[in-house]
Amino acid sequence: MPQLDTSTWLVMILSMFMVLFIIFQLKVSKHNFYFNPEPKSTKMQKQNTPWEVKWTKIYLPLLLPQ
Repeated sequence: MPQLDTSTWLVMILSMFMVLFIIFQLKVSKHNFYFNPEPKSTKMQKQNTPWEVKWTKIYLPLLLPQ
């Protein structure tokens, strides 16, 4: 019964890691990164919805006392 030849495994594994590293470097190098990132404000901006202007007696919320 022949034995499995594992003498080339180290070379294959090392070359695979090297190729993956090069591919990763090429992909990362294509991205544009901002030089001075500024933090965005986390405050919620109020959005005007069309139904907020048009309240009538029919559209009053039910939780208000009558």
